[in-house]
Parts: sequence; structure tokens; C-alpha cells
Amino acid sequence: MPRFIGSLAIFGLLLGMMIGRLTEPEPTRLERIEVAEGGLVLWFNRTPRQTAEHRDGALAFVFEARAQSAQGRLQMAGRPVNWRLQMTPAGAVLHFVAMRPLKGEWQGAWVDGQWRLSIDLHEG
Repeated sequence: MPRFIGSLAIFGLLLGMMIGRLTEPEPTRLERIEVAEGGLVLWFNRTPRQTAEHRDGALAFVFEARAQSAQGRLQMAGRPVNWRLQMTPAGAVLHFVAMRPLKGEWQGAWVDGQWRLSIDLHEG
């Protein structure tokens, strides 16, 4: 009898784990990055949690999402701004570095089934 109850418990545990994996929500992913005048447009499959902070003299946005590392350059009022996306244990970190201090604002909205996050930069 104890073996039977033990095997039922193990079966129930395994069944619960399989159901949990099936109902687990899809992780948030950064699908693509578009360079816009004075900022970037990021496209996600779901709404990510995000924060903005100043790190090491640069403006950084932290997203709880998975992403491929990327980097590039954009123009803000005729001046170059370098950006770099890196994965960290906290999530995806997007750094903006320019010759002058930067401030940024973001706006998000659902567009065609994807979360569109627009980051606008200006001198701070």
C-alpha cells in the first residue's frame, strides 16, 4: 500500500509539473530595434517591466526581457549618440552614451499585436 501511494504522489508531481510548463506564459522578448530621429523604437512581444537610470555617466534603460546584444549610433540634434544593448542577470540593459548628459522619455503602446516602446532622447 505505501508503494502505491508513493507512486501516485510521484505521478501527481510529474503531472503537475507538465501542466505548469504548458500554462507558463511566454517570456518577454525584444523582437527588433529601429533607429529614429533622436531615439530608438523597440518592439516587444509583450509589455516588459522597465526602469531608467544613470550609470557611469550614461543613460541606461533596464528591461525584464530577453534580447540579442546589439549596438549602433543615432543622431540627436545633429550630434552622435552611441547605444548598446547587453544582457545582464537583471535583464536587457540599453545604454546611451553621448558627449553631453542625456535624459530620456519613453512611451509605449500596442501596435499590431506587439508592444512598441519609443525612447526619445534630449540633452539634460
